[in-house]
Amino acid sequence: MDESIHVGSAAIERIALGDDAWVDVARGWMEGADQLFEHLRDHVAWSTSRLFRYDHFVEERRLGASWRRGSPLPHPALAEATRVLQSRYGAYFNGFSMIQYRDGRDGQAFHRDTDMRWLDDTVIGVLSLGAQRPWLLRPRSNRHDHEPGNGATHDLAPASGDLIVMGGRTQADWEHSVPYLGGRATAPRISLQWRFANKVGRPFMGSSYGAPLHYDRPRRA
Repeated sequence: MDESIHVGSAAIERIALGDDAWVDVARGWMEGADQLFEHLRDHVAWSTSRLFRYDHFVEERRLGASWRRGSPLPHPALAEATRVLQSRYGAYFNGFSMIQYRDGRDGQAFHRDTDMRWLDDTVIGVLSLGAQRPWLLRPRSNRHDHEPGNGATHDLAPASGDLIVMGGRTQADWEHSVPYLGGRATAPRISLQWRFANKVGRPFMGSSYGAPLHYDRPRRA
């Protein structure tokens, strides 16, 4: 195991969003993050996936991969990262997901992680590796704001090795985004996500983020 890659003793700043929603930010949470980035970039079996939008499939503009318990870890240092997160937040993670944004043309629109279903008390840890990118938060009440920033109230802009943890009602009341940067020259970024939900409150009953979207056609008069 490469002992130069490990979780350090970074200070954690909590941002209270109100109504039991909060975000923790730990700058420099992982030491040796750039080495881990290079390992994951070069050795993970990255793949694309497709989403059904309106009446056809579109390819997601990012690469993805995942790890589940019982399979080999993509890097041994991620065992320590998982243990530390579980211990601090009292959560149990069955695995984690990985996303690679290859350049500024890759990104993710504002969304909530509704596929977790229970959104009232969640813990989602996001570890950033590689290039620094905007990372936006907005309250759901701003989702119809079409001005620059689309209603974002926070840009946490994590650098390599930074950790963001969304908790409480953040998935119920807030949305997050890694905005598209177009043709701007941008180096790759990898994020890892650990997700846990307490089964409290009413489960979300709408479609998941990747579900088909259907719209009724107006009837002719």
